[in-house]
Amino acid sequence: MSNPGPLRIHYHRDFDGMVSAAVLATILREKRGEAPAWTSVNYDQRSDWQAFSANERFAIVDFHFHPRAEYWFDHHPTTFLTPELRAAYQPSERWRWDETSPSCPPLILAHAREHWDFREPERFKHMAEWSNVIDAARFKSVDQAVFGDEPALRISRALTVAPSPEWLDELVGAMSTSDLDSVARRGDVDKCFQRAARNRDRALQQFPPTVEWKRDKVLVYDASSNAIRRERFAAFYHYPEIHYSVGVIPTRAGFHVSAGENPWNPPPVQTHIGTIMERYGGGGHKAVGGANPPDLQAARKVALEIGEELRLALTAKPA
Repeated sequence: MSNPGPLRIHYHRDFDGMVSAAVLATILREKRGEAPAWTSVNYDQRSDWQAFSANERFAIVDFHFHPRAEYWFDHHPTTFLTPELRAAYQPSERWRWDETSPSCPPLILAHAREHWDFREPERFKHMAEWSNVIDAARFKSVDQAVFGDEPALRISRALTVAPSPEWLDELVGAMSTSDLDSVARRGDVDKCFQRAARNRDRALQQFPPTVEWKRDKVLVYDASSNAIRRERFAAFYHYPEIHYSVGVIPTRAGFHVSAGENPWNPPPVQTHIGTIMERYGGGGHKAVGGANPPDLQAARKVALEIGEELRLALTAKPA
């Protein structure tokens, strides 16, 4: 197959996105005659989405729909940034969206079986299963989520201290040719995991003082200081009775507001967190989402507003 230029896969910067990139890269090499490269992408790169990746052949996985993507796969219900983009999407041999999928790799594999006669190796099936667990928080318990030692969980935790985006690209390459056990045993991955495990232990100790308020089974915290370590499930580890946590955390680009429901004590009536986050320029799923306000003051304000909205939804009397 003759191509007009190299194709680059842009993937969301997490375990789910990395596996998606590794899977798609392998499929495109074996079934589509491509020799793809790959680069991670994150929410702070959406500011001029229309001009994204101009003058480049590209694919996108586990991230927002773009009409110029030659291949696109996603499972986020908030994937379309405008009504016009939603109208531009039609399922095809190269595009697939399934908001019911717990993660992105399974829908890529299903699509490749259906359209390109691809038969996935067992290692990709294994990766897809763990993508579902990690991305949809389908852990057996909060203890597994926090202290789990399985290869996929070691890799996922190592990502929290990734030295650079280029390192993530390197791991995508490793995932495309190796199984999770082999990737987890890499010296650089183990070094990052050990550092991340120490950070986890410190984060669990540091979390309680960050709590701003806890009312009606909603907790709001402020972990915006770079001196405070972050643990994704710390709120549910310390306060298993809550339904939701909302917090402010620092990022390389500024500050992030994260909200999520307790997988082990879900609310009796769900509120769509991803839809709430869309109003603040972010997105996500029904049970988890995030946004990147312009500064710390704005992030704190957004976290308080979302916490209050979730609290009111829980306490609202039925009509």
